[in-house]
Amino acid sequence: MFGRRHFILAGGTAALAAPSVARAQKFPSGRVTVVVPFPAGAATDISARIYAERLSVLWGQPVVVDNRGGGNGIPAADSVARAKPDGLTIFATSAMTQAVNPAIYDKLPYDPVGDFEAITRMGTSPFVLLVDKNSPINSAAELTARLKVDPAKNNYGAGALPARVASELYKMAAGVEAVYVGYKSNPQAIPDLQSGLLSFMMIDTVNAKIAIDRGALKGLLVTDTERYAPLPDVPTAAEAGLPDVLLTTWTGYYVPRGTPGEIVQKINADIHAVAAMPDVLARLDAMGATPKLMSPDDFAAFTRSEKERWGEIIHRANIKVE
Repeated sequence: MFGRRHFILAGGTAALAAPSVARAQKFPSGRVTVVVPFPAGAATDISARIYAERLSVLWGQPVVVDNRGGGNGIPAADSVARAKPDGLTIFATSAMTQAVNPAIYDKLPYDPVGDFEAITRMGTSPFVLLVDKNSPINSAAELTARLKVDPAKNNYGAGALPARVASELYKMAAGVEAVYVGYKSNPQAIPDLQSGLLSFMMIDTVNAKIAIDRGALKGLLVTDTERYAPLPDVPTAAEAGLPDVLLTTWTGYYVPRGTPGEIVQKINADIHAVAAMPDVLARLDAMGATPKLMSPDDFAAFTRSEKERWGEIIHRANIKVE
C-alpha cells in the first residue's frame, strides 16, 4: 500500500514540475528587450550590449538593448516594473535605481525590491577622485588642504546620483565644503574640471580610466580597499589617508516581479555561460568591467543590503534632489 501511494505522489510531483521545466526550455519565445536607464555609451549600456549580442545567439532570438535615459532612471524602472512578467523584458541597471533613488526621493512609482525579481549582479565599480591633469595637486591630502583654504570657491561636478553620493562621502570624511554642480552625464563635467571651473570630481572607474588614459585627468584615490587593476598607480582610500571613503557602485539584471522562477534561473545560468566566454571576458576586461556574478537569491539579498548602505550615506549627507 505504501509503495503504491508513494508512486502516485511521485508521479503527481513530476506532473506538476513538467510545465515549469517545459516553460524554461521554451524560453525565450520571442524578442527580448533589455532596458537600460542610461544613454548609449554609458558603462552599463556597453556591458549590456556585449551580453545581449551573445545571448541572442544562445537563445536564437533577438535581444535588443533599449536605452531609456533621463529622470534618474525612474521612468525606465517604472516601465520594467509594469511589464509582463514573462522574462522578455530585462532591466540592466545600477545602484542608482535600486539603492540610491529610494533614499533620495520621498515617493517612487516603483518599489526597487518588491517590484522586481533579482537575476544577477553583473559587476562592481569603485569611484575615482579626480583633478585636472595639469593641476599642481598630486594627492588627496593636497586637494583637501587646498579646499580648506577658501571653502566659498569650492565646487564639484556630477552627472549621476551615485557620483554625487561618492563626492559627498569624500567631503564628509575630509571635512571640506564644496557646492554640487549638476550635469547630464559624468563625462560632460570633465571639460569644466579641466578648465578650472570645478575643484574635483568623483566618477566610476570605467569613465575615469578613459579620461586618465587620454591624458585629461589624474586620479588621487580609488574608493576601495584594493587598488583598481586597470589604474594601478591610483592609491586606495586608506593609502590616501581617507580610509572611510569606501563606496562601490554596481550593475545588475532584474525582471518584473512574478516572472516564473525557472525563467529567472535560466536567464541567470545563461548569463553565467556568456560571462565565461573568453572573447566576452576580454572585451569586458578592456573596459575594466570584470564580471562578479551572483545567484538570484544572493543578488536579492545584496540589493536589500545596498539599499540600506547607500541610504545611510545619503541621509547623513542630507542629499536632496532639487
